[in-house]
Amino acid sequence: MSIAPDRHVVLVGMMGSGKTTVGRLLAARLGRPLLDTDALIEAREGRTVRELFVSEGEDAFRAIETEVLEACLARPEVTVIAAAGGVVLRAENREALRDSGARVVWLRADPAVLLERVKGGPHRPLLDNDPAGTLQRMYEEREELYREVADAIVTVDGRSVNEVVEAVLR
Repeated sequence: MSIAPDRHVVLVGMMGSGKTTVGRLLAARLGRPLLDTDALIEAREGRTVRELFVSEGEDAFRAIETEVLEACLARPEVTVIAAAGGVVLRAENREALRDSGARVVWLRADPAVLLERVKGGPHRPLLDNDPAGTLQRMYEEREELYREVADAIVTVDGRSVNEVVEAVLR
């Protein structure tokens, strides 16, 4: 197993790539808590991600996202962190991921697979208009950023959750 016992594991990837689902199973396998940054943001702010986007705007949401990511990475207890999909958009987040010593795993999925997984989802404010085109553009915009921070890349297309977890553990 290539997961060091003293390092956080951070799962990054697009919305719908399975970060939370894989994170739950991975955390259970490793005997660690799971920190889901979207859930932590919602708990902290008392509003959903969608509500934050609508009321505060994307820039304000991204600032909160940075604070929550930094708090997760600073925790002394080793954890599995399911990072919000857009966490790589801010340079300071990419730097924090690189400097943290955490093992960062990009759960890579084809945009067509992502579309099937997220359509009709409750808190996807960036997909309100033209979900297929938006996902494709987001993927193209973020691919190199995910690659920049990733210690490992695990393709999720056509794999079960257990198969993805096994790949993350390698």
